[in-house]
Amino acid sequence: MIRFTRVQKVYPRTGVALDDVTFGVGKGEFVFLTGPSGSGKSTILKLIFADELPTSGEVKIANVSSATLRHRDVARLRRKLGVVFQDFRLLEDRTVEANVGFALEVTGAPASVIRPRVARLLTQVGLASKAHALPPELSGGEQQRVAIARALANDPVVLLADEPTGNLDERATRGVFQLLREINGTGTAVMMATHDLDLVKRSDCRSIEINHGRIVFDTGDNSPGVV
Repeated sequence: MIRFTRVQKVYPRTGVALDDVTFGVGKGEFVFLTGPSGSGKSTILKLIFADELPTSGEVKIANVSSATLRHRDVARLRRKLGVVFQDFRLLEDRTVEANVGFALEVTGAPASVIRPRVARLLTQVGLASKAHALPPELSGGEQQRVAIARALANDPVVLLADEPTGNLDERATRGVFQLLREINGTGTAVMMATHDLDLVKRSDCRSIEINHGRIVFDTGDNSPGVV
């Protein structure tokens, strides 16, 4: 699903963010992305989401290559991806169901499709009873579950999670991680950037460690990285 081949990313002001990065993530794989702040984790996620293009090398996502990516292809690629952020990024003046439904509205889905799909997603993340609540009325863990439901709205093949438990307490962290594992169990590949090394150690998931823009450790470095 994801393949980085000798990827380098250089920013004009800050210099090298990624240097000769090569790895693959196969269909249905769960991968932690770890490393200190400024190591290159967020840059990797931005390249996957086509927020950035590599300076050199190739990023290939679900058979879409950065080498041939056109501007009009970006929206189509992003519909194959779901993204969850540390700060939730919910619309605070819209209900939970409206936040999730918005991800479908922007793709032109009809109301007859949106309503049942939103109901199913909220049931999946355990928030069916909160459909008419506003985000400020929810706990941090519940808000992150809404964000996850929104990220799943278009049936992504890859779910990217950028520090999704960074603002949560230990109990909420366990709940969100378990939900991500359940989503992964349905066949969605998940890449989760995190500083929570205890969470990484307690799981049996693959971990890729980035430092100074290079991969310094990969517990699955023999993974075929099927694209």
